[in-house]
Amino acid sequence: MEPKSVSTKQERIAELARQNPRMAFTSLNHYLDEAWLLRAYDLTRKDGAVGVDGQDAKEYACNLEANLRNLLERLKSGRYCAPAVRRHFIPKADGGQRPLGIPTFEDKVAQRAIVMLLEPIYEQTFHDCSFGFRSGRNAHQALRHMRNRIMEESGKWVLDIDLRKYFDSIDHAKLRILLAKRVVDGTVRKLIDKWLNAGVMEGGQLHYPTAGSPQGGVISPILANVFLHYALDEWFAKVVKPRLSGRASLTRYADDFVMVFENACDALKVWNVLPKRMQRFGLELHEQKSRLVDFRYWRPHRDGWHQQLATTFNFLGFTHLWGVSRRGNYVVMQRTAKDRLARTLKAITDRCRWMRHDPMREQHRRLCAMLKGHFAYFGITGNSRSLRLVHFYAERAWHKWLCRRSQKSVIPWRNFRDVLKLMPLPPAHIVHRYTVASEPMA
Repeated sequence: MEPKSVSTKQERIAELARQNPRMAFTSLNHYLDEAWLLRAYDLTRKDGAVGVDGQDAKEYACNLEANLRNLLERLKSGRYCAPAVRRHFIPKADGGQRPLGIPTFEDKVAQRAIVMLLEPIYEQTFHDCSFGFRSGRNAHQALRHMRNRIMEESGKWVLDIDLRKYFDSIDHAKLRILLAKRVVDGTVRKLIDKWLNAGVMEGGQLHYPTAGSPQGGVISPILANVFLHYALDEWFAKVVKPRLSGRASLTRYADDFVMVFENACDALKVWNVLPKRMQRFGLELHEQKSRLVDFRYWRPHRDGWHQQLATTFNFLGFTHLWGVSRRGNYVVMQRTAKDRLARTLKAITDRCRWMRHDPMREQHRRLCAMLKGHFAYFGITGNSRSLRLVHFYAERAWHKWLCRRSQKSVIPWRNFRDVLKLMPLPPAHIVHRYTVASEPMA
């Protein structure tokens, strides 16, 4: 009954937000109770990395009721102190490193509890063009949305935008002003301030950043969405689109976004003003990764000759280009981006090398899990060739590193085919089937 009571409260908050789109919520903390925190605990990942205190979910659960009761009292009384986050770096596709801030487990539960208060409000506020870190929305919906806008609205010009170090650049003062448009509850706002000002532990040194919201925190995604909602989405919908001569659309997934325009003059106009708009909120466009793309195509002439001069662009791991469907229509195709494909092939090679001395069944299980995960995301209509390449490469890489376990372990390819019959790798297959949104544009 407890999860139901929590969902009932969230529905009540959502209904108030929907009926009063301009209302700022002055009282939210009274929804916090033991059932609410228990639900927050259930929704918190139990296998995540530990924070600065070294406590994991298993240790916290040993005395769960008392821990949650104590946490609730500290949250509502204002005595809760946000612990420092542990800095960890993961490699990026461009060779750089992405900084993550890992909170303690209890801090994750506390942040989840506040996110559960904010989500019902902002789900009524956010625009349909926003897909990242929202319940019931995912990257494939963003890809489909952008593709359909191009097909249905004669999209010929694309602004492919990348924000430089977005999560590290969020201005705390501006974020507070934007949050105040909908949330002014003192308890909730003070907790958010504590998380924004929490220290960062890196290499044994503690420092306090003056901007940004650490990636890896539970509350960071919704704060990042709130910031870009007002800095970008709301501005594009209410200020930009009414002033354009043709149709235009925005598709955003977290800090990655693409704008599609019907007319070149509209695209140039927004391209010139967008950096100034971002600078007003302390954000900066990445010069090398942000560009204006000519995404036009030409249909065949009467003499049968035709020319296709479309320029491609990348979004959410896919390269987008014009192609011809089986019916002979021009459609937007989505193929695995070269850098993502290269990263996948390297990961397969590394995995086969590291596990070459493990039992064959274990190697097969891990490799299958890796391929299924790849196909689950990149298995999109029109991307069969890239999927088959990954499957082909996985078989060769597995065979190569099995042959290198020792000088006596060389396996002829014909014998390895027998192994593949007993332990086949998952075949390349399409998971997300896209239909053509409309007839080809005139």
